[in-house]
Amino acid sequence: MTKRTSAKYKIDRRMGENIWGRPKSPVNRREYGPGQHGQRRKGKLSDFGIQLRAKQKLKGYYGDLTEKQFRRIFRDAERQRGDTGEMLIGLLERRLDAVVYRAKFVATMFAARQFVNHGHVTVNGQRVNIPSYRVKEGDVIEVREKSKQMAAILEAVSLTERDVPDYMEVDHSKLVCTFVRAPGLSDVPYPVLMEPNLVIEYYAQN
Repeated sequence: MTKRTSAKYKIDRRMGENIWGRPKSPVNRREYGPGQHGQRRKGKLSDFGIQLRAKQKLKGYYGDLTEKQFRRIFRDAERQRGDTGEMLIGLLERRLDAVVYRAKFVATMFAARQFVNHGHVTVNGQRVNIPSYRVKEGDVIEVREKSKQMAAILEAVSLTERDVPDYMEVDHSKLVCTFVRAPGLSDVPYPVLMEPNLVIEYYAQN
């Protein structure tokens, strides 16, 4: 099992939730945490514990971002006018790897990061290999011509477990996606409850 795959499953089991809605998630079989102490009865979480868990779940969902990366995005959200929680979700969804995942060009968020890293994607005709690249409204994201017949792409496009959200327009026959607008929390098809308000509370106290 690769490091990425084991990390993906470990996050699910640590959270006790199938955070990507994948049929192969180990949480579908057992809902306790990883490790020899995973089945111990869990005590009631403190307010801090609840806030930390909300942050770890949201951070983990986007390919287990580093704390430094996630905090930087949060600070950017704070500087924008409007609801910080909504701004945070919008910025996370504007990451190029997140857009590639939402467009169903790949099967997982982890695969999206690798896909972008390997140079399989263009933005407005220019090759971009930075997963954290921030997409703007109206940007056109396309799989490079020489990458369009990859088996992983053809498999991802056919997945029925998730749909393309309405804040982007995707043509799977051409493997082209247009990012229409930055979404708010209610627009994003998370398989589990995400609570950016608790993330704000966490950073307010830490």
